[in-house]
Amino acid sequence: MRGPFYVYILASRKNGTIYIGVTNDLRRRTHEHREGIGASFTKKYDVTKLVYFEAFDRISVAIDREKELKKWRRAWKIALIERDNADWKDLYFGLGLA
Repeated sequence: MRGPFYVYILASRKNGTIYIGVTNDLRRRTHEHREGIGASFTKKYDVTKLVYFEAFDRISVAIDREKELKKWRRAWKIALIERDNADWKDLYFGLGLA
């Protein structure tokens, strides 16, 4: 499998429900979440805003990072998002992913 690989954070709204995932196709996977395809959690809680992501060359590193972030306290995750995206803008549109 070829990179890049992405660890991403979706949110329902600012300070809302958060979901962390990993994918090799950020555009496709974010679109699936937005359409309610493939993840019942994000569909149930309307977690569709792409608020943060990181890119990696190796899937093993991306998976390790995803696991690390999932163990973080909620406050740390919010601080990570707000470091680069203080307004919790939906990056799906701003990065040409739409």
